[in-house]
Amino acid sequence: MNREERRLILLRHAKADRHSSAGDHERPLAERGRTEAPLAGSWLREHGYTVDRVMCSTAARARRTSELVLSEVDDSPGVLFDRRMYDADVGGLLEVVHDLPDEIRTAVLIAHNPGLQEMVGLLAGEDAELRTSAIAVLRFRGAWRDADAGRAALEAVATPRARNGT
Repeated sequence: MNREERRLILLRHAKADRHSSAGDHERPLAERGRTEAPLAGSWLREHGYTVDRVMCSTAARARRTSELVLSEVDDSPGVLFDRRMYDADVGGLLEVVHDLPDEIRTAVLIAHNPGLQEMVGLLAGEDAELRTSAIAVLRFRGAWRDADAGRAALEAVATPRARNGT
């Protein structure tokens, strides 16, 4: 990556427990989510992605996803939790991206659909299905405030899963 390039990694939170009695914001991860979130972190590490900043929704399932993902990433940065990212549409997520400091080269957003999937469509002009624990890596040139429609290239999409399918 050259000095003017930025990488935005969008990561959908891991599978949540649909049967939890907690309200939506406090819904925990399901067993499958607790298994697959670290696989997303391993995928980032194995593909050589170095992360400078992690921005995460305040929802319990997103917070726990961030812990499990970053436990597998070398030299992981701290996580900043941003209430704007909970239930955000693409416009709300784009606001978070525009607020990133220019010294950040690679940022990870851990949030929810449909906002993340719509962000891929807006920035890269491509459809990408983002299931739970899915990763979309976008690359663009310019400052974070320049992230806008059609400005990014979709570099990779992955949905790391356990081998036995659980």
